Amino acid sequence: MTSLADIHDEYEFLDPDDRYRLLIDLGRALEPMPAALKTDATLVRGCSASVWVYPQRREDGALHFLADSNAAITKGIIALVLLAVQDDAPAAILATDVPAALAPFDLAAQLSSNRTQGIPNMIALIRETAARYA
Repeated sequence: MTSLADIHDEYEFLDPDDRYRLLIDLGRALEPMPAALKTDATLVRGCSASVWVYPQRREDGALHFLADSNAAITKGIIALVLLAVQDDAPAAILATDVPAALAPFDLAAQLSSNRTQGIPNMIALIRETAARYA
């Protein structure tokens, strides 16, 4: 899996249109989420687009998240969030400062507030899930 640092190295040299394309490509690369998992229970509240996040616990106790959105750029943002925590142990997820990990991307300056308003809710849902399993 590509790291956030690797993606940021590419991201910082792109113009705004290419940054959008990169986010869209990251979203397309997400593991497919079966339609049956896109329910009210997995819906992230407070996002302008529909966003679903479904946790799976691996045998080693690490958490693996499936996620999807009906908006391409939002799906790319989800991919960035997941890169910070995917396949980590619940305690490691709780110790990860996801907003700080995303800060170098300066998403608030790159995207409209509608596109970024749901990020804290995505992060909160992932942290709540990790806390339940920790």
